[in-house]
Amino acid sequence: METHRYQRLKGTPRTGTFEGRELPAWQIEVTGGGRVWYLLDEQRRTVWLTHAGTGHPKTTE
Repeated sequence: METHRYQRLKGTPRTGTFEGRELPAWQIEVTGGGRVWYLLDEQRRTVWLTHAGTGHPKTTE
């Protein structure tokens, strides 16, 4: 479920590849600029972290 701090990524980073499988990419807004990006692997009930930082990633701009 999306909220203003928990949302699916848009554009190019909307999906990511892990071990040859394409997975949906999500982000959590930790602070005004800080983000944690991850791939959601429902099959394994796992998330794979792809980015954690204090500034807004330029990839989504």
